[in-house]
Amino acid sequence: MDKNRLPQFLDFLQTELAIPPADVELAMRHPEQTPSLLPMILWQYGLITVNQLDRIFDWLQGNT
Repeated sequence: MDKNRLPQFLDFLQTELAIPPADVELAMRHPEQTPSLLPMILWQYGLITVNQLDRIFDWLQGNT
C-alpha cells in the first residue's frame, strides 16, 4: 500500500468497520508493521473478523 493512502485507509477502518483507534494504534506498534501488513496484524491479534478482513481486501483492491 502506498503510504500516501494510509490516512484514507485508517479512516476506512475507523468509520466503515468501526475499529477503535486504540486497536489500530496497537497494530501499528507491531515491530514488523508496514502499511501492507496492517490488515493481517489486526486479524492476527483478533481485532477484526474474517468478514472485516474481506472488506479490507475489497477496499484495498478497489482503491489501487
